[in-house]
Amino acid sequence: MAKLYISEYVGTAVVGRFAGASASVSAGQEPGTDQAPIAISGSQAQSAAFGTNTKLIRVHTDVICSILIGPTSLNAGAGPEATTSNKRLAANQTEYFGVSAGQLLSVIANT
Repeated sequence: MAKLYISEYVGTAVVGRFAGASASVSAGQEPGTDQAPIAISGSQAQSAAFGTNTKLIRVHTDVICSILIGPTSLNAGAGPEATTSNKRLAANQTEYFGVSAGQLLSVIANT
């Protein structure tokens, strides 16, 4: 079964100090928090809401899919609903995204 994996981070990794300033890299500061994997199918599925301190997520997919990140709606807790027109990820792709607390990620299979 195809899956999308999400790890939540409170910030980026700091690799050292250079001339009194810290340098960060495009990676989450470990330890992060892993969400339960989301099954990817022809119907959109949503993640759990991101934690109150989450600022960065790492997303890895094992199949081609589209994702949409957005806020939880005030209408019955609904959130973003991904379509195949949204951001496309290739099979076995890993990406990092800046997010806000309480947001959700929605995913749907794509070709």
